Amino acid sequence: MKKVLLFFIIFIFNSQLTVNGQDGFRFLNENQKRQRVSFKLINNLIIIPLEINNKKLSFILDTGVNKTILFNISQNDSIGLNSVKKVALQGLGEGVAVNALVSKNNKLSLKKMKGYNETVYVVLNDYFDFSAKMGVTIHGIIGYNLLKNFIVKINYRSKVIDFYNPKLYNYKNCNKCETFPLSFFRKKPYIDAKVQLDTIGSKLTDVKLLVDSGGSDAIWLFEGTKKNIQTPIRFFKDILGEGLSGTIYGNRSRIPKIKLGSFEIKKPTVSFLDSVSTHNARHFKSRNGSIGGNVLKRFKVWIDYPNKKMVLKKNASFKDEFNYNMSGLDVMYYGKQLVKEIDEKVHANTFKNQNNQRNSINLITRYSYEFKPLFMIRNVVKNSPADKVGIKKGDFILKINNKPAHQFKLSDIINKFQEKVNKKVRITVKRNEETLKFEFRLEQKI
Repeated sequence: MKKVLLFFIIFIFNSQLTVNGQDGFRFLNENQKRQRVSFKLINNLIIIPLEINNKKLSFILDTGVNKTILFNISQNDSIGLNSVKKVALQGLGEGVAVNALVSKNNKLSLKKMKGYNETVYVVLNDYFDFSAKMGVTIHGIIGYNLLKNFIVKINYRSKVIDFYNPKLYNYKNCNKCETFPLSFFRKKPYIDAKVQLDTIGSKLTDVKLLVDSGGSDAIWLFEGTKKNIQTPIRFFKDILGEGLSGTIYGNRSRIPKIKLGSFEIKKPTVSFLDSVSTHNARHFKSRNGSIGGNVLKRFKVWIDYPNKKMVLKKNASFKDEFNYNMSGLDVMYYGKQLVKEIDEKVHANTFKNQNNQRNSINLITRYSYEFKPLFMIRNVVKNSPADKVGIKKGDFILKINNKPAHQFKLSDIINKFQEKVNKKVRITVKRNEETLKFEFRLEQKI
């Protein structure tokens, strides 16, 4: 399970604001059959290009949200939002509601798909800090209004999404596919599944899970529901992510399996959340948790809002192990740093004089200065391998296994902490003006 990037947002509106006239995205030509969109897959999250009032931005495609949210707008992003009013938003986490703006009558577009009367919610501060956590700029989240009028096929392997016109689309015969009915609550899709919570016996528990493409984990389960869901014996406490209302805490563990129809997904990692962090998510009494990108990416997925169903077909990732961060380090992107790089080249020259042929070798050294990524330790999990050797929150990473940190992407660093149990990791950090070296081994806790 990916520790640093688990995003799941439930929005409760503490104002009496009513939004009318939204009809979602549509094809410009009603006879258009399909629109293909390429996406980036970062830590199991789908990143798509989106234009708001002709301004190009990057959004997470999140089936777990029913509103379009902007949260990383700088002074350089001139979007020109229309009909702006204040509103309060509240979601997962232990804090209070946050101030935001609501803007009506905006034009949103994704290639030849347009929404001309769209409402956008603007969180004035980046409470999620997605860009720092993912290493790329993320401006917002979009879900229901983009998906509601299409049959959407997501191919996680090839990183393309096909948006189909439901009036012109016919499902092909597929013996290896399975169809699941979707139920909706507050414009969010839910699927029925079964989970085996105990390693003793083979009892399966029926659960209703939010389909959450905006969550990078495999499964979240809510403790204390009518299903008597409890954390297994083997677990460790962790920060699961950030919601609008603050930090989301829970227990990380592993269960024997989850069943989606006839598909058996074995030994998935699971986060168990308490009633405090999920208070706002429990307004839907039948809900027991969510299913996220670390499960969805193992399938080719058809999400069909018009016909209230989802179709799954296993892909080559189906049997991949469910890994998680075994270091205890929560690393974030912290902007750019100016790095001095040395480029040494050897030049061999051959020349002749009156007596004989001679060779000369010249060593040419050049220096260049470039801006490179800078990474900082955002949090250190208590009693984790990194914590035990003395790495601290706020340390800047200089090297990982003797390789300069700026030569990595953030996703590369995260993957290093998930590779292999007992693998040795060497990290050099800068703390204030001091350079410190640490060494630890990745430790499996679940």
